[in-house]
Amino acid sequence: MLPRIGLPEVIVVLVLALLIFGPGRITKVAGELGRGIHAFQDGLKSDDQASDRQA
Repeated sequence: MLPRIGLPEVIVVLVLALLIFGPGRITKVAGELGRGIHAFQDGLKSDDQASDRQA
C-alpha cells in the first residue's frame, strides 16, 4: 500500500528543491513545465477535432 503524502512532506520536498536549485532555476523549470502541459493539452484538443471531422 502506498503511504499518504501530507502537507509536511510536501513542504520538506519544496524546501529541498529550493535549496538545491535556487529560486531562479525553479521559476524557469515551472514555466517550462506549464508550457509543456499547455502544448500537450493543445495537442489533445487538435486530435479530438481531427477525429470529429473524420467521423
